[in-house]
Amino acid sequence: MIILGLNAYHGDSSACILRDGKLIAAAEEERFRRIKHWAGLPSESVRFCLKEAGVRLGDVDHIAINKDPKANLWRRLFYVATKRPDFGLVAQRFRNVSKAARIDGEIARAFPGESLRARMHFVEHHLSHLASAFLVSPFEKAVVVSVDGFGDFASAVWGVGDGADIRIDGRVFFPHSLGIFYSALTQFIGFPFYGDEYKVMGLAPYGEPKFLDEMRKIVLPQDDGSFRLDLRFFRHATENVSYQWNDCTPDIGTLFAPALELLLGPARKKTDELTQKHKDIARSVQAMYEEAFFHLLGKLHARTGCDALALSGGCAMNSVANGKIHDRSPFKHAFIPAAAGDAGGAIGAAFVAWHRVSGQGRTVFRDSAYLGPKFSDDDFAELLKTKHAQIESENCVVQKIDDEAALCAVTADAIANGEVIGWFQGRMEWGPRALGNRSILGDPRRADMKDILNKKIKRRESFRPFAPSVLREAVAEWFEHDDDVPFMMKVFQIKPEKRAQIPAVTHVDGSGRLQTVSREDNPRYHALISAFQKQAGVPMVLNTSFNENEPVVCRPEEALDCFLRTKMDVLVLGNFFIRRASSAA
Repeated sequence: MIILGLNAYHGDSSACILRDGKLIAAAEEERFRRIKHWAGLPSESVRFCLKEAGVRLGDVDHIAINKDPKANLWRRLFYVATKRPDFGLVAQRFRNVSKAARIDGEIARAFPGESLRARMHFVEHHLSHLASAFLVSPFEKAVVVSVDGFGDFASAVWGVGDGADIRIDGRVFFPHSLGIFYSALTQFIGFPFYGDEYKVMGLAPYGEPKFLDEMRKIVLPQDDGSFRLDLRFFRHATENVSYQWNDCTPDIGTLFAPALELLLGPARKKTDELTQKHKDIARSVQAMYEEAFFHLLGKLHARTGCDALALSGGCAMNSVANGKIHDRSPFKHAFIPAAAGDAGGAIGAAFVAWHRVSGQGRTVFRDSAYLGPKFSDDDFAELLKTKHAQIESENCVVQKIDDEAALCAVTADAIANGEVIGWFQGRMEWGPRALGNRSILGDPRRADMKDILNKKIKRRESFRPFAPSVLREAVAEWFEHDDDVPFMMKVFQIKPEKRAQIPAVTHVDGSGRLQTVSREDNPRYHALISAFQKQAGVPMVLNTSFNENEPVVCRPEEALDCFLRTKMDVLVLGNFFIRRASSAA
């Protein structure tokens, strides 16, 4: 049985494919289109998934999409009848629902000449989120929670997963949303683009929660663990806050109302100076989110008595809050998948359809981030031959090193010498994080490495931290928590006595958003970090995504182009080691 899973007509559109309940491939459309957060039909991701599975569109038995036009329909109609929102808001939502309902026709048009016999499955947005976490988690039973902006008229859903079944016990409906709260305040602080919330997380440690009392007027936790918003501060409940695709990049209108400026003062424009007040507001936003989030988790644990948590939804990308689950909630175990946001809904919808159609029990599946395209040394050799003149003009030397230990040793030596490395290996990662296959690497011991990276490649805000990729067996020695974090979804405190040794990956508050690397998950990346440990005495490297103000590179052509147009020192494509001659140690 072949099942195609989709997240379509929403930010971070994506596709995955299952064969008899086994996940074969998954990818986000932005990697192929080269447009961040691409929001249309993920036709290129579908083509990749079909090719990876060795099938054609006509071989697909079922297509599952993480939207259900009928979900919460009566609540939607009641809201329109009683609240009488702007007609444009109603029309926009209707167009979005209609687009999803006609997706079979859109797919057929994207693949002319191919038959489409698949049965369509519309899976509620948050059920897809819950399934994307629980059904690939190590837990047989767990509390399941999804928190995001909105999907199918709800912003949060929770319940219990048991075996292959997911029971939904509660929801928070439109217009109340922790995701909308965080996004609106992100806009208020002067970060206007879709997906900018991570900048608020990075900025928050530079401030103090001086505006927490004001935040408590905006977000109102309820006795049952849920939450409400004081809607005076928001526009989305009654006005037509546009959600548009500009060349398929999501563009969201202003979410906050004038009342928010009366409460906090004037909103910052993108070009305005970033002051201490803005840093304090960022810290207060993060503190309020955590207060509401842990209030919900506490109530759910008290009701269920279950110690395991499977977390999903866009808000599950808040790695700072995730890292505090062990300390600030009764849960002893927490799992967050590689793609916790909307892209992951493709996998969730596919697995829901699989269990409904097959009637089988839970699929034993160890979640993996390495589900995207891969390339061979033959591919790299052909590219290097084609681009020979350009490579030579940049004064680069190309060397092929087939012995993995030797390749890792020379790369580790370059890192230890302060060089910036583009590392392109194996299958592309699934989800938003570069996890050692499409990564830029540096020396975590160098206090100036952040400045070096921003000068040579990244050119991003100075307050944003870089992450450490850490050997799994060394986590307890360096961090306050000893836990598996394979997808970089949790921030932990670095032990105080270790911070001075790794300043490039230690944030201002002493934390690090770590990725744990095991030999089983990524043997070559583990070997590289081990080689660096032998040379430098530190069991980690600095890891950031392989890109320059663009989606993470997917193909070797994009990796080489990024290397050549920036001041990166070394590019490792499979077994090919490419170094600028001026960068030689």
